[in-house]
Amino acid sequence: MIRQIRIRNLCAAAVASVFMLAFAVSALSATYESLAGLKSVKAIFDVRAAGAKSAALQLKLIHDTYQDKNIRAVSKKPSFVVAFMGPSVKLISTNRQAFPTEDQKSLDEIAQTIREMAKEGIRIQVCDFAVKANGIDPASILPEIKHVPNSWISLIGYQAKGYSIVPVY
Repeated sequence: MIRQIRIRNLCAAAVASVFMLAFAVSALSATYESLAGLKSVKAIFDVRAAGAKSAALQLKLIHDTYQDKNIRAVSKKPSFVVAFMGPSVKLISTNRQAFPTEDQKSLDEIAQTIREMAKEGIRIQVCDFAVKANGIDPASILPEIKHVPNSWISLIGYQAKGYSIVPVY
């Protein structure tokens, strides 16, 4: 008799778990209708933000988006690329002499977020055309970042492969 009660309780718990899981999955897809039916998530972030404080915040948001449970419900390992171009290349240089003291903490946050993103498999690249145009020494770019000659070509290629372009200005 006690054994039958335990079995019934286990069955009830299992049924409740199935309903809760179904509700959770439904709630996730209901949160973002745009993700319904997707089989993968691929995005390239076009980073051109020039301000250290706003760039630090935007990079954190990119990283949080990569880790978001709604994104992970679609794709256990989303494919993200972060492409620095334009004035943003100044923010990823180890040479910080041109920045005021109040930007130093944000620059530290940018470097830390880039390290974390690279460890998790987010590809990060810098446009060497922008590096040269902004007078930055290519050797001073953070080591986690891959150099490409022209990030516009990367944007074209990734978009042709189905990546969504997300502007970060």
